[in-house]
Amino acid sequence: MGIQNLPAALQSVIQQAFLERAFEESLRAKLGFRAIADRENFAAGIGETITKTRTGLLPTITTPLSPAANSDITSGLTPQNYSVEQYTLGVAQYAANMQLNIKTSKVAIANLFLRNGVALGEQAFRSVDALAQIALFNTYMGGNTRVRTTLGAPGTALNVDDIRGFQNTLNAAGQVIPVSTGTAAVNVTVGADVYSCVGAVADGSNVSTTPGGISGVLTFAGNVTVADGTAANAVVSAVAPYVIRPSTTAANAMAATAAAISAANDLNAGKLTMDMILTGKATMSANGVPPVAETGMYHFYADPLQTKGLFSDPAFQLLFRGGANTPEYRRGVVADLLGVQLIETNLNPVQALSGVGTVRRGALVGQGALVEGVFTNEAYAETEGADDDEMITVVDGIAHVTREPLDALKQVVTQSWSYIGGFAVPSDTTANPNTIPTANNSAFKRGIILESL
Repeated sequence: MGIQNLPAALQSVIQQAFLERAFEESLRAKLGFRAIADRENFAAGIGETITKTRTGLLPTITTPLSPAANSDITSGLTPQNYSVEQYTLGVAQYAANMQLNIKTSKVAIANLFLRNGVALGEQAFRSVDALAQIALFNTYMGGNTRVRTTLGAPGTALNVDDIRGFQNTLNAAGQVIPVSTGTAAVNVTVGADVYSCVGAVADGSNVSTTPGGISGVLTFAGNVTVADGTAANAVVSAVAPYVIRPSTTAANAMAATAAAISAANDLNAGKLTMDMILTGKATMSANGVPPVAETGMYHFYADPLQTKGLFSDPAFQLLFRGGANTPEYRRGVVADLLGVQLIETNLNPVQALSGVGTVRRGALVGQGALVEGVFTNEAYAETEGADDDEMITVVDGIAHVTREPLDALKQVVTQSWSYIGGFAVPSDTTANPNTIPTANNSAFKRGIILESL
């Protein structure tokens, strides 16, 4: 049989002349987001979602009991209740496969069965890590956007670049509900003034320039002025996650141009600085967010080009002046700094923003920033059937499945992976200035986005 009669996918890997009998490794993604997720096991037969409830702190007591009130069975005390908040953890199935003809693979330069297994395994773990990254950034980039189209006249409808973080709020019982009128409205700063947001709807065309963003229309209880509703003005929710930028306007939005950023921040021209990392760490501590238990430090996920900015930061240079033998300068890698562990990844979203250039975003997180719902081994066994146990291997919550040949010639083996799980980002609204004086009003406190050029 001529090589031209074989499947095209096999022709290039079949021994012709003297090919090296091994496959070279491809470029790989640097993973790590899934590592910070707290695991919640999903058993079979419990549905696709679980609603989890967190209890808040009781208020601080600083007023002494009145002796006059301590005169009956209550001892002058009024029963109290802690506040609660809820989040929904959902699971879905993700999968992919490859097929291999075991007869034609015998003339390949290396073991295609093992190579396919390695390729599928890498794809599976990268895919699940990307799901963790998307969940984290979708939440912690929410509630911070800008006006997309200037209002022609004062009005209640405003086109914005990204409606994430404006669609839902928490009611008095701590349940997630859509933003609407009355108690479900959310205060939002548009430009220089505060307005009451009562609705958020995607426009369907999704022309957002923000990574993962959803362009749409915010509706307010009253008219937004033209001055506030001018294109590129900041739109920030009162409970938005905290974002640290190298140069900001009064509304904590990135300045509109690279020149404006550099002019306002002549220390490091808009690149990442030690002060940004220290501010993030201090904010997390002030909010009562615990460090990641595994390392005892907060974790900062940043791409290599963002961390490179540290080497031009005068404060960073001063810290290591005279220390030419330090690993940071010998290897060009910053492992930990200021009680923060820096984890390089190439999965972070990058944005090409008109007038500004390339905007890079890193995520600083503490313990509990992510929760993963993952199928247990027993659940996989129940869904796949006990007969096939020897053909299914579950590694770190991902099932690797081999199916025997079922074709007429019994030659085609199918290799697959399957992940049943999902990620949720819990809120922390019950930790507020009433219970922790140094806390801020962000609904999501266990992560902070650091933006830089």
